[in-house]
Amino acid sequence: MYDVKHSITLLFNANKVYDRQVIEGIGRYLQTSRVSWDIYLEEDFLTRLDHIDEWSGDGIIADFDDPSIEAGLKGISLPIVGVGGSYSNARHYPDVPYVATDNAALMEAAYLHLKRKGLERFAYYGLPAGPQSKWASEREKALVKLCHQDGYDCSIFLGQATKLQSWQQLMASLTEWLQSLPTPIGVVAVTDARARHVLQACDLIGKEVPDTISIIGIDDDDIARNLSRISLSSVSQGAIEMGFQAAKLLHRKMETPKLRNRRILVPPSGVVERQSTDFKALRDTAVIQAMHFIRQRACSGIKVSQVLDFVGISRSNLETRFFNEMGHSIHSEIHNTKLTHACNMLQSTSLSTEQVSAQSGYPSLQYMYAVFKKHFNQTPAQYRNQQCSMAKS
Repeated sequence: MYDVKHSITLLFNANKVYDRQVIEGIGRYLQTSRVSWDIYLEEDFLTRLDHIDEWSGDGIIADFDDPSIEAGLKGISLPIVGVGGSYSNARHYPDVPYVATDNAALMEAAYLHLKRKGLERFAYYGLPAGPQSKWASEREKALVKLCHQDGYDCSIFLGQATKLQSWQQLMASLTEWLQSLPTPIGVVAVTDARARHVLQACDLIGKEVPDTISIIGIDDDDIARNLSRISLSSVSQGAIEMGFQAAKLLHRKMETPKLRNRRILVPPSGVVERQSTDFKALRDTAVIQAMHFIRQRACSGIKVSQVLDFVGISRSNLETRFFNEMGHSIHSEIHNTKLTHACNMLQSTSLSTEQVSAQSGYPSLQYMYAVFKKHFNQTPAQYRNQQCSMAKS
């Protein structure tokens, strides 16, 4: 038996993975609970506040990181649940039931990930301060506090808002900042989109990622991840859980209007580690160059000879230095990089094995089958099925 049907509006600008995952979490609550809700969401996923005070629905879940949305809902008598970032000062929270991403925990996850890699220098690439970016300022404060507690400095660069007309200027100032940083260093970016800026800037000025600059973002955004040759490590916010908890709060608020406002902090769901933080403390500049080239080009089907051409020293010289630093040959590193990429694609995408083979740099599907048989005693399809079963269990 379902509850009385309610009409609910969602006020999110769902052009970011964070917003979309919050909405997904709301949907999961609907599917697993007894509520019967009609959901109103703008067809183009953009929030419009015109005449919101005249809306005759039963409840609202809204993005309170957007000050215009928070301001537009003041005085509305309907049950409202806010979703947004956490604050170090409790007075900054809105006076509504509120579900927050734990900004301090996000920064701690990113910082500890870099620190466990052996890094002892840290930097932060954020957003310019302003009403729209209070959540970003909270992340900046949290990271600086963590660094100072351990006796580390933290270089800060906020840049400017991303606009087409100022893009070249932004990248010029970003590259200048990156060139001024001591290396090796770990850079925490406030979002995956900003982390991608750092990846692009490093590519422009020849900074090896992750050997001189390791980069981690926030959101685990598949769009940002797929726009760079080097895959991006990221902290996943737990936004789906935030949406679930927000829907649950609204349900309770509509059932019991006098219910005391609650505040729920949702921790990150974890760090997704990829190439951009695959840091190993390498000392030999020739090996650093070789590793950088391999990470960027292995899946293009490169050979050892192309690595030698890039670094510009003899095979015997580089092979010896490479083995001393890495413990295996250049050929093995190329092979391992391709295999790791293929495994990741089989686990995280629905691409066919033939597409995975081509995108991992194998000369043919049969060749990739032989590699998987040798390493795992499985076909690629069997490997994928096993990994999917393990993930569900």
